[in-house]
Amino acid sequence: MQKPQTKPQISNFSSGPCAKRPGYDVAQLDLSSLGRSHRSALGKKLLGACCTETARILGLPAGYRVAVVPASDTGAVEMVMWSMLGARGVDMLAWESFGAGWVTDVVKQLKLPNARKLEAGYGDIVDFSQVNFDNDVVFTWNGTTSGVRVPNGDWIPADRKGLTICDATSAVFAMDMPWEKLDVITYSWQKVLGGEGAHGMLILGPRAVERLESYSPPWPLPKIFRMTSGGKLTEGLFKGETINTPSMLCVADYLDALKWCESVGGVKGTIARSQANLKVVEDFVAAQPWVSFLAKTPETRSNTSVCLLLDLAEDKVKALVKLLEAEGVAYDIGAYKDAPAGIRIWCGATVETSDLQALMPWLAWGYEQVK
Repeated sequence: MQKPQTKPQISNFSSGPCAKRPGYDVAQLDLSSLGRSHRSALGKKLLGACCTETARILGLPAGYRVAVVPASDTGAVEMVMWSMLGARGVDMLAWESFGAGWVTDVVKQLKLPNARKLEAGYGDIVDFSQVNFDNDVVFTWNGTTSGVRVPNGDWIPADRKGLTICDATSAVFAMDMPWEKLDVITYSWQKVLGGEGAHGMLILGPRAVERLESYSPPWPLPKIFRMTSGGKLTEGLFKGETINTPSMLCVADYLDALKWCESVGGVKGTIARSQANLKVVEDFVAAQPWVSFLAKTPETRSNTSVCLLLDLAEDKVKALVKLLEAEGVAYDIGAYKDAPAGIRIWCGATVETSDLQALMPWLAWGYEQVK
């Protein structure tokens, strides 16, 4: 097979941190806050804008609050589990490594006696009809390491008694989210918008706030997990008064990403970009007998972290990944360490469709070289 001549303009296909937005230039950022306190009027204004602009662009329902919290999406999820769980039983849903990690934390760290585990292997998804909504429910919307996503929110009842706690880090800004069905949503800047790491976003609906103000867990809470004071929600947290010191450079970067989101049509625009990117890979897979999706059904197929299986031994898959990196056409596309051997191509909104179109012939060429 002849070696392709056209390479992607941007070869960054990592699933986190993800590709920066098209045309990104750090010199374009508003750096007025650098060297200033995050507690200054300017610092609080910009951090507050991270919250209010997120709510506006996502179209969150009235009464939903947004906060910037420490330690990326992981920190946001841990804050919620340690602060809210234990009031009633909990159903833990997992079909990939991060969901499995939340199960481990609840069972082995919090040691909740009334935890149910609903688990599925890589490529599958749990049976949602088995979920008990008298319990709290913790789940990932999109399995970043499996490429398996929740198809919709129809399985979540409006009259649920427990809270729905959704790790949506690789779904927000790329998939339709039924906000009213979700009481807690977490994500991180470095996924769909291509922001920088270490900062988490926490979205609380009214039912989650009610839980925080009516329930105190029986275990000690570290400072960075505390969201209440005197039994009341710490409202400042949702107005840009962060628990710890954030990077103001990362804040400027995130606000730049939100502006870019609006420039491409808002959330509808970023969803459409991700869908167009997935379509490129779908067309390629349909034409090649040696590659398939890890997700077993099209309706659960992720449009961000697209995971593929190849009819190659694991060492050959690794050789393919190294070959494409050496050619400068695809960086960081190896499957997650706990996932089946394969490749994972980020197809989120910051990736240009033309770059994926350029990559596909290289995948075919690389396969022929290593098989």
